[in-house]
Amino acid sequence: MTPPECLESSRLILRPPGQEDAPAIFDGYARDPEVVRYLTWPVHRDLGDTRAFLDSAERDWTRGKSFTWALTERGDDTCLGMVGFRPEGFRGDMGYVLRRDRWGRGYMSEAAGRLLDWLKAQPELYRVSAVCDVDNHASARVMEKIGMQYEGIQRRAMRHNIDEEPRDVKSYAWARA
Repeated sequence: MTPPECLESSRLILRPPGQEDAPAIFDGYARDPEVVRYLTWPVHRDLGDTRAFLDSAERDWTRGKSFTWALTERGDDTCLGMVGFRPEGFRGDMGYVLRRDRWGRGYMSEAAGRLLDWLKAQPELYRVSAVCDVDNHASARVMEKIGMQYEGIQRRAMRHNIDEEPRDVKSYAWARA
């Protein structure tokens, strides 16, 4: 799989993240406990954590392990969040994060929808899945809005920052007919 470096939608440009994005990522969402409460990675303590993540994202892209795009508004190259895809043969899973001051504006549905549209066009892919904490209603709504089908609840499937114990997650997917 060779994903495009950039994906575009009506309001957004999705592009590879770089070290120049570290301050916007750190200040915008990576250190915000409210943003990361339903995520599996910890709040970033400092810019070093963010820079290490960006190095990892670049390595993973080069190796074909995962692909991450920074989400920016047209005309403003500031990173507002990210969408990502982790391929695994004929399937893969996607995830996303968005800074809190952009919640409720449809940005994530637009970005994740654009990524899913591209993924659906890849003949080698038969399934794209995503999960969210059972209490993360906004994330569930994003997956529904982009056309993923609700498949059920996976009990005690993931540890999120909101709790030390594994939590239930809602499972969604698109599958080729």
